[in-house]
Amino acid sequence: MPKVTVITRKAYGGAYDVMASKHLRGDFNYAWPTAEIAVMGAKGAVEILYRSELGDPAKIAARVADYEARFANPFVAAEKGFIDEVIMPKNTRIRVSRAFASLRGKKLENPWKKHDNIPL
Repeated sequence: MPKVTVITRKAYGGAYDVMASKHLRGDFNYAWPTAEIAVMGAKGAVEILYRSELGDPAKIAARVADYEARFANPFVAAEKGFIDEVIMPKNTRIRVSRAFASLRGKKLENPWKKHDNIPL
């Protein structure tokens, strides 16, 4: 089956991985400019990374804004090759239809498995 993904909002950690990501052999991965692709949300990450600063709300707010600017956007993921292209929302339909058209004759060859599943 062809796998085409469009990330429109938040794709964090394991949820991103299991949504037909490149890691699980997804064919085409697109993201809107508003998408947030990161290991976890900015607030949770900042609370873990800067635990010692939790008493100062101004510092935490600045750290959250910095995290969102640096990591929670699709452009970082596109640079690393996790996203094929950042597309504008108005172009989504044409990009997805072109992706499916290019995958019309897709044939997948799975790697050979040494062992079968054991009976459970």
